[in-house]
Amino acid sequence: MTRRTAAGALGVLVAVGAVACAPTPIDLPDTGYPWHRRIVATTFWVGEVFDPAAPDGSQRVSAYDSMWLESYGGCDGVVVDEECRTEPRTAVNGFFPTRMTPRQNPFYLDLPYDDVNDDKGFAHRGDVIPWADEPGYIDDVDDRSVSLMKNRWVILHREGRVCFGQIQDAGPGEYRDAAYVFGDDDRRPDNTRYNGAGLDVSPALNGCLGFTDLDGQDDRVDWAFIDDEDVPDGPWKRIVTDSPVQ
Repeated sequence: MTRRTAAGALGVLVAVGAVACAPTPIDLPDTGYPWHRRIVATTFWVGEVFDPAAPDGSQRVSAYDSMWLESYGGCDGVVVDEECRTEPRTAVNGFFPTRMTPRQNPFYLDLPYDDVNDDKGFAHRGDVIPWADEPGYIDDVDDRSVSLMKNRWVILHREGRVCFGQIQDAGPGEYRDAAYVFGDDDRRPDNTRYNGAGLDVSPALNGCLGFTDLDGQDDRVDWAFIDDEDVPDGPWKRIVTDSPVQ
């Protein structure tokens, strides 16, 4: 993949930093990675249990953290009748949860490529993940205790709003969709559930991006990977998650 120059990276900072979370039309910046446009995004949250019978029906754990609920600090929402539910998020407090204090970044998401638990995902990650051959990653390609996906940053856009989040899980629905996640042809996700969703976003991202529904499946976003050093300051950097796989 052709990567941009340092001057291009500065352009990302200027273009994005000026409009983050503002409902103003913008040109999508060049992050050095392909943009995926008009992708259905659903909402998930730490502590959610949407299908107790399904192997992937609980957000008490994630693909990369078997104790995600504890690591995060509890339900990323409100507990009603012992059920963890989502809540509206606003800019008043930086889209942070209102009933708890998170230990990790509340701006999180998932993408349908599990590079640790899925056998094919792990076997092919050195070939498909664009940064797999870069320092800080290349030595860990064959180490299954390390994820090359967890904690990576993504830039998201919806109707003029630009926000940023870190990958903390895999899904929805699929776990080895390399052609969609890393492809440069803007193809649609393989997933056919949840209106063909290609990612889940956290309540903080739901609010930051101005989703129409708290827990729907009709909102669409544009997204792209972005390198750590190109992520501008914002509420998404109040807490940056750097925890390993566990």
